Amino acid sequence: MKRVVRKAKFEDVAAIMSVIDVAKKIMRQSGNMHQWEGNYPSETVITSDIQKNGGFVVEDDGKPVGYFAFLPSPDPTYAKIYEGEWLDDERSYHVIHRIASYPHTHGIFSSIMDFCFSHDANIRVDTHKDNKIMQHNLLKHGFTYCGIIYLSSGDERLAYQRLLS
Repeated sequence: MKRVVRKAKFEDVAAIMSVIDVAKKIMRQSGNMHQWEGNYPSETVITSDIQKNGGFVVEDDGKPVGYFAFLPSPDPTYAKIYEGEWLDDERSYHVIHRIASYPHTHGIFSSIMDFCFSHDANIRVDTHKDNKIMQHNLLKHGFTYCGIIYLSSGDERLAYQRLLS
């Protein structure tokens, strides 16, 4: 099997939405009932990621099996952190958003982390308090829990950061 991480293209949106729909079902099955509610993330959000050159597809043998957004700082939702602090609040960073994959594929999260850390040594991520799968993966891959941030909607998220030396 050949795994590739590449920039998403507009013609990938339908395949990306299929991955996201399956990921939402897995979230619900694992007890995460409130993250990615309704139409989020929508085709408009994914298209915006692609327009910003920040949407990425993970492919196995040429077939999309995962998606994530990898965007440069600043991210306005990370400007204030509560009940903690960032490991480094001085240097620029990248954020990872909208990680999604098919459940039958293994090692997607590791592939995403390898790709992202090959481009930046300072990465931030946030997730819902009910997303135990993501929290486990973040800690397993060396991220540190830093505190709480709030989305523009007012929704609370757990914030993590990892620095490579």
